[in-house]
Amino acid sequence: MELTAAAVNLRSVLGRQVSELSSAAAADSHVEEEVDDELRLQWAAIARLPTIRLLRTSLFDQAEAAGKKKVRFENLSVEAECEVVRGKPLPTLWNSLRRLLSISMEVISCKSQERKIRILHNVSGIIKPSRLTLLLGSPGCGKTTLLMALAGKLNHSLEVSGDISYNGYRLDEFVPQKTSAYISQHDEHIPEMTVRETIDFSARCQGIGSRADMMMEVSKIERREGIVPDLDIDTYMKAISVQGQERNLQTDYILKILGLDICANIMVGDALRRGISGGQKRRLTTGEMIVGPMKTLFMDDISTGLDSSTTYQIVSCLQHLVHLTDATAFVSLLQPAPETFNLFDDLVLMSEGKIVYHGPRNSALEFFQHCGFKCPKRKGVADFLQEVLSRKDQAQYWCRSDILYSYISVDQFCEMFRKSYMGQNLQDGLSVAYDRSQSHEVALSFSTYSLSKKEIFKACMSRELLLMKRNSFIYVFKKMQLIVTALITMTVFIRTEMHVDLTHGNYLMGALFYTLIRLLTNGVAELTLTVSRLPVFYKQQSFYLYPAWAYCISSSLLKIPFSLMDSLLWTAMTYYVIGYSPEFSRFFYHFLLLFALHLASTSICRLIASIFKTIVAATTFGSLTLVLMLMFGGFILPRPSLPSWLRWGFWLSPMTYGEIGITLNEFLAPRWQEVSSRGTTLGGDLLTSHGLNFDGYFYWISLAALFGLTVLFDVGFILALTYTNPLGMSRVVISQKKLSTLQRQEAHTNSTRSENSSTIHSSAKTSKERSAST
Repeated sequence: MELTAAAVNLRSVLGRQVSELSSAAAADSHVEEEVDDELRLQWAAIARLPTIRLLRTSLFDQAEAAGKKKVRFENLSVEAECEVVRGKPLPTLWNSLRRLLSISMEVISCKSQERKIRILHNVSGIIKPSRLTLLLGSPGCGKTTLLMALAGKLNHSLEVSGDISYNGYRLDEFVPQKTSAYISQHDEHIPEMTVRETIDFSARCQGIGSRADMMMEVSKIERREGIVPDLDIDTYMKAISVQGQERNLQTDYILKILGLDICANIMVGDALRRGISGGQKRRLTTGEMIVGPMKTLFMDDISTGLDSSTTYQIVSCLQHLVHLTDATAFVSLLQPAPETFNLFDDLVLMSEGKIVYHGPRNSALEFFQHCGFKCPKRKGVADFLQEVLSRKDQAQYWCRSDILYSYISVDQFCEMFRKSYMGQNLQDGLSVAYDRSQSHEVALSFSTYSLSKKEIFKACMSRELLLMKRNSFIYVFKKMQLIVTALITMTVFIRTEMHVDLTHGNYLMGALFYTLIRLLTNGVAELTLTVSRLPVFYKQQSFYLYPAWAYCISSSLLKIPFSLMDSLLWTAMTYYVIGYSPEFSRFFYHFLLLFALHLASTSICRLIASIFKTIVAATTFGSLTLVLMLMFGGFILPRPSLPSWLRWGFWLSPMTYGEIGITLNEFLAPRWQEVSSRGTTLGGDLLTSHGLNFDGYFYWISLAALFGLTVLFDVGFILALTYTNPLGMSRVVISQKKLSTLQRQEAHTNSTRSENSSTIHSSAKTSKERSAST
């Protein structure tokens, strides 16, 4: 009965959205005899409706809505370990030097340099479904921390205490990252994809949730009751209930309600590519999340970088979304315009990590007027609410002429709110435990990923293939660059009348070394491409759209044809012109080794990009890695010339195995087996002079080593993206001056509380003595 009610409810909600009607499914006046009397009366009332309204009206249980989520948090506190710095923590050379010196002094004196700072102070509240809630507060008041805590995305280094629950379930009892969406103020999208493709990919990875099960239940009801559904609604619901579609009708619906249909086929773009506007990117960030089953949104400063008109349009879209789909939305804004502020249903006002007000938006002015502060007629309410908490601006709003004004602190406001009827209602709501039986099983997500591993891998592969097509210019340019370089190499190392002797053998050794360098450095472009996509990857991974292995394996597999093409082009153009051994088997082994080396090169570039995450750091370390590989590769410094304590580096360099394999393939050929005056072969003498005198089977060992290093680097790529933090997790610092100010405020608050408690205690004692004397 519960799933049936939820299914009919979903059909009704979708009918309101698509057809702009009050209900979605048709109903019949005949009901089963098991239905109770109240339900019989409701069906009888529906049966008396006119025929047109009868066909478009259905009965559903609003309390059992499948997607409703009530978020509760009680006594929530968050503390962070901050590094105390002297002066202003700006990244200048002088401040960096002073920091190093202070760290040295701290180590010598064994004094700790870190302090605990409380970001949130025992905040409590309830975020209700079907109501758009605004989170208002000045910068640094803890808004972002609160939103991330409710979404389950706080850094593990923070100390969190208190209770957070969704429909009575604690965060450790389900997957909050899959149930809710934290939308930051940064719009991170792949610039080469269009708006429609971005939302389509998100819809494909998020899956359909319980739509298929609900559709089956709705079909059973319609078949049993003889109901003929609305054709448009029926087509829409069936279309969005099919799993794993590359193109989804749900995307068109989201594009329409967010006003993105006019730019659906335009690329997102970035600073270097022309694309959609900032407001459209902001709406795309929202649409990317709401296209799936997730209907709990925590949105952080979504107006950053937008004008008031665009912000109003976005919030208006959110208001319709919340009211029509029973979604839960908690939106943070810094300075909303009055028309934007009026779109919200509820308000949460924060300051200094504490909640000052939590209740209906319309009652906020009444509360502060009761506290003695009145908003002027031409003053924006949002600006008034933030300024009335400021020590500098508070006095101008004092409206009590009978009482002399004195500054009211944030703690005093919090105490007055707790004693108000709205604060009492909030406490009463928190004191009553949420009945889990009222929460439908599809309201929360208990699985990490929506799709099977096969479907996730297919989705990532199709997206990588699309991005390769969009970046075809880069790959074509790299091929043309390789062809031009090969033509130049052919003219430099051409040997039309080459002799088989030691002198010309050294020429060939140099040509082989340059070949290895060319193929080794040709994969560096992968480093830049990987770094540019990491922010989007980390965002989508945090929403559990796909795991790291799906992205890494698809990215690695689709680059294999390019490695194959580069190696084949170079070998085909230069092999016979330079004058290597003419046997076709030698040609094939030469190509195969270059192919393995190119794979190892691209793999190590992806690994470096995943570890360092920025272009500057990755290219710097990549250049250092390339120098070390060339140094230990066996040509610039032969193995016998290396110090004994550095010879281990010879076996760690991919260049080593390329040098061993490609020289053995050439100088163990039949034409180099001529016996010299010393009783050795010419090829053996050349290999010995460069410290590469290995047996022939070492070619296969080198080939296996290169393929093994490729796999090892790709596994490291997966592990790095799985277990390392995304870019932006900077260290938390606080100046000594700011720390002293916070400590004085905390001491003042504690003393005030102790004075109040002592006053109350003495008053109670005095009253007891009087009553006793009486």
